[in-house]
Amino acid sequence: MNLNIQGKQINIGDSLRTHINDKIEELNTKFFNRAITGSVTLSPEGNSSIKAHIKLGIGRDIDVEAYATEQEAYKAFDNAAEKIAKQMRRYKRRLRDHRQRIEDSPENEALKAQDYVITVNENEDHEQDNQAPEEPLIIAQMSTNIQKLSVSEAVMRMDLSGQPAWLFRNLSNDSISMVYRREDGNIGWIDTEQAEKKGSGGETLAAE
Repeated sequence: MNLNIQGKQINIGDSLRTHINDKIEELNTKFFNRAITGSVTLSPEGNSSIKAHIKLGIGRDIDVEAYATEQEAYKAFDNAAEKIAKQMRRYKRRLRDHRQRIEDSPENEALKAQDYVITVNENEDHEQDNQAPEEPLIIAQMSTNIQKLSVSEAVMRMDLSGQPAWLFRNLSNDSISMVYRREDGNIGWIDTEQAEKKGSGGETLAAE
């Protein structure tokens, strides 16, 4: 197991570092039982709180992430680790088959893409000076893969990663699709293949 433990503006002592290592190893033994990579980051949050972020790489482009914020570092990490365990209990059997299919698939099955992080200057009043807003500023850029997945696999990957949306190639028709978390708690599914058939945009709800 290759685990990177770091504190941002926080000193992580030997006792906490040992606790983190032992807990992640326990999760690995219980749910993964394989060589995994990961990172645990502790950082200050507002109101004297501590934010813990756990990210574990458990297969090709398969990550499990969780966050928790508490007054104490130990509790923040433990709560984030429990979220990881909860997700793994939910998806353990399905993830095993999914991970095997992904790792057995050809490397060129995934589409290569660029993932950008952008920011917009909200202080500028473009309506007042009657000017069009400028293009958003790119502050980060990284390579990513768009995997070929079923809709249920995409929902699982979105939940495991903690992301609000997940872009993927639909396993059944090779079209570009996206699932996302709606405000009402349901999962939205945007299916370009169905939109092309209907001749207009459409949205379908995918069950959790």
